[in-house]
Amino acid sequence: MSTISLRQVTKRFDKLIAVDAVDLDVGAGEVVCLLGPSGCGKTTTLRMIAGLEAATAGDVLVGGERVNELSPSQRNIAMVFQFYALYPSLTVRENLAFPLAAERIGRDEITRRVQAVAATLELTHVLDRIPGRLAEGEKQRVAVGRAIIRDPSCFLFDEPLSRLDVELRQQMRGKIKEVLSGLSKATVIVTHDQLEALTMADRIAVMRDGRIEQVATPHEIFAKPANLFVASFIGTPQMNLLPAVCRGIENGLIRFGVDAQEVSLPMEPALARLAAGAKVTLGVRPRAFDLAREPSAGTLSAVADLIEPMGAETLVHMLEGERDIRVVVDRTRRVRPGERLHMRPKPGQIHVFDATGGRVSA
Repeated sequence: MSTISLRQVTKRFDKLIAVDAVDLDVGAGEVVCLLGPSGCGKTTTLRMIAGLEAATAGDVLVGGERVNELSPSQRNIAMVFQFYALYPSLTVRENLAFPLAAERIGRDEITRRVQAVAATLELTHVLDRIPGRLAEGEKQRVAVGRAIIRDPSCFLFDEPLSRLDVELRQQMRGKIKEVLSGLSKATVIVTHDQLEALTMADRIAVMRDGRIEQVATPHEIFAKPANLFVASFIGTPQMNLLPAVCRGIENGLIRFGVDAQEVSLPMEPALARLAAGAKVTLGVRPRAFDLAREPSAGTLSAVADLIEPMGAETLVHMLEGERDIRVVVDRTRRVRPGERLHMRPKPGQIHVFDATGGRVSA
C-alpha cells in the first residue's frame, strides 16, 4: 500500500535539532504539503523520508514497512527536486526513459510509457529536444514525468515550482494536481508558498523550528488556525493580531478591550473559561471587516495611512496609535489617507488566542 508514516522522527546536526519528534501520516492517494518558513525543517523531513538523510531517532515507514536502514534506491520512492537534475546530453525521450532502462524494462514497454507520460504532460512535441532547448515549464514537466513514469511506492516534491514565474506556477499547480489525482500514491510536497499548499494539498502540515504546529485541510488551516503562528503565517494579506484584555460577560456577550476601544463577541463554551482581566489576542483577517458609517458598540476605529491598490480590491493600512490594522475593501470604496474609518468584524470571524498563543475559539 502507498502510505507514509513518521513516528517521533528527529534529526540532529551536532547540537542543532533540525527536526524534533515529528509525527505524520500520509494516506494512499493523499497529497500533504509541508509548509513553513525557511529553516523550519521541512526539506530535512522530506530527505529523511527519501533516505537522503538518516533519522537520528524515530521511525520512517513506507507502505507500513520501517525503512530507516534501507538506502534511497531500496525505498522505491520517486523524488522531484527543486533543481530539475535532468541529463543535459540526453533528449526528453531519453530522460524520461532512463529510470525504466535502469530497471531493465523491455523496449516496447518503455516506448509505450514514454508516449503516455509525454501525452499527459504535453511533452510530445519536445521529445527529441535536449534540456538546454526547453523552457523552464517544460523542464519541470520532464522532471515530473521522470518521477511518475515508474511505479514507485510514493512521491516526494521539494519546492517543485520555486524556479517558475507566476504564470507558469499557476499552470504547473493545476497540472501536477491533475496528474497526482489519478495515481493513488501517497505524496509529500515541500513548499514555503502558502498558495501552492492551499491549492495543491489535501492536508497541510505547518512547520516551525523543526516541529509540526498543525495538520489539517486547507480550509481548516485557514478557518481554524491552532495557534498564533499558524494564524499569522496563513493568509494574504496577513491576519491582524490585536492584543486585548477580557473585560467580562454582559447580556450574553463577552467583552474585550483593544487599547481604548472594545469588541464584543457572542458567548460560547470555549470562551467561558476566560476570566475578567485575562490577556488574549484577537485575530481578524483583513477581509473580515465591514466598514460602518459611524462608530458604535463593536466597531474599531482607526485612521487610513497607507493605501495599496490590488486590482479588484484595495488594501488599507489603518493606524491607531502605534497599531497597524489591515483592512481589504472593494476597489469602488474610495479611501483617502487621513480618513477615519470604523470597522466592524464580521460575525463568527474573530479568532481568540490565549496568553500561551493557543486557540480558544473563533
